Amino acid sequence: MRILVVCTGNICRSPMGEIVLRERFAQAGIDVDVDSVGVSDEESGRPVDSRAAKVLREAGYDVPRRAARQVTPADLADSDLVLAMTVGHARQLKKVAESNGIDPSVIHLWSEFDDNVPLEIAPHGAFGPGGILEGRQRSSAGYSAFYSSDGEWDVPDPWYGGEDGFYDTLSAVESGAAGIIAWVRDTVR
Repeated sequence: MRILVVCTGNICRSPMGEIVLRERFAQAGIDVDVDSVGVSDEESGRPVDSRAAKVLREAGYDVPRRAARQVTPADLADSDLVLAMTVGHARQLKKVAESNGIDPSVIHLWSEFDDNVPLEIAPHGAFGPGGILEGRQRSSAGYSAFYSSDGEWDVPDPWYGGEDGFYDTLSAVESGAAGIIAWVRDTVR
């Protein structure tokens, strides 16, 4: 199974998700390939944000050297599960998928797997039948699809705040990771 974690620039939330998932899958003895990307190319080539790396290391995670990169159609076509950190990211991924003839049913919100968020995991993705985004139009709040969205189902963006925001993001990532591990374990049986 190949899992792709997606945020805006691929330097904070998605690498945090990738790193946490890799370790949790290894601990669970489940062989899964985990990668991360961004919907934007603005951070391409940059390493994990130093604040994210610090918080991850403090929590006991290994932070490998890596370079941020933008999602490609091949990334989506080759993934069995695509985890968007926000509704805006999911919408952008759906555009990329549909414009390249790729089935968007693999796209889910990270928060769908978080027991602290009252969402159901739809078998055909966030946009499919029963999915949280099925038939929903973009919020009228006027947010960019890259940076923000409806908010209530988003993993918090720590970029603009202080270090505390990175701890909040790690907490949300870890909460979702537990559900992702359980879902994958049930799915691959």
